[in-house]
Amino acid sequence: MKQLLILSGKGGTGKTTTAAAFAHFSGAKALADCDVDAPNLHLVTDLNTEPEISDFIGAEKAEIDPEVCMGCGMCSQFCRFGAIRREGIVCSVDSYACEGCGVCAYVCPVKAITLKPDLAGTKQLYRGENIFSTARLKMGRGNSGKLVTEVKLALLKNAPDCDLAIVDGSPGIGCPVIASVSGMDMVLVVAEASKSGISDLQRLMETAATFQTKLAVCVNKWDVSPTHTSEIEAYCAEHNIPFVGKIPYDKTASKAINARHSLAEYPCEASDALYQVYCRTMELLEIPAKERV
Repeated sequence: MKQLLILSGKGGTGKTTTAAAFAHFSGAKALADCDVDAPNLHLVTDLNTEPEISDFIGAEKAEIDPEVCMGCGMCSQFCRFGAIRREGIVCSVDSYACEGCGVCAYVCPVKAITLKPDLAGTKQLYRGENIFSTARLKMGRGNSGKLVTEVKLALLKNAPDCDLAIVDGSPGIGCPVIASVSGMDMVLVVAEASKSGISDLQRLMETAATFQTKLAVCVNKWDVSPTHTSEIEAYCAEHNIPFVGKIPYDKTASKAINARHSLAEYPCEASDALYQVYCRTMELLEIPAKERV
């Protein structure tokens, strides 16, 4: 199974719109959304089944037994993260600030503090016409890279016979992106036609190079700044990165998203350009592109 990851240097560049369009054009039966902090590919994907939901256990968090705690304040004194709240003789833990280091439990003279597994999010697996794997991390929780890995493993385990998997990644180059890139056959970067878009592309190129993963680039809303688009094309040519196309700004995209549909389902200039980007990307992956219906 060939795995295509779609990334962008920042949010709002059209990464998920591109992923949804590719899923429609290719008819891919294996899909994943690895943007676990804010997953949204499911909003524009036709899923006819209820998901199988399971817990994601992240790092441990401290918990204070009020029946044992004597309110000495030692835990609060030694906590580097300010996660222990002391009100009078009562101590409690702020789970958002707690890093699970265990210092509080170590210094507590009456052993009133224990470290317990923290429910950090949920995983969702849709088993319908398509296999769709995604997850949602709870606010303020870490371990996003670990959760992304579990999303990918669930997809591979449940869709072993599919020819193509399309994965919608997270914006930026942080832990979830690094975890997403690992094992991919190709990364398609949806770049923004701006100065920061060029900088984002450079950072993503370095990240992909670390994993020796093939890279291709397209520019969304290129006509917002033709000058910066030309600079991105020149940068790709200079570094031998395949440039697979330009997608114009099109108000139809907002119409499609508001209707919870892929832009590929709407006849418009942006949709036509996306199809050309899809065809060139499939050529690089050595997969026959399907005719548009």
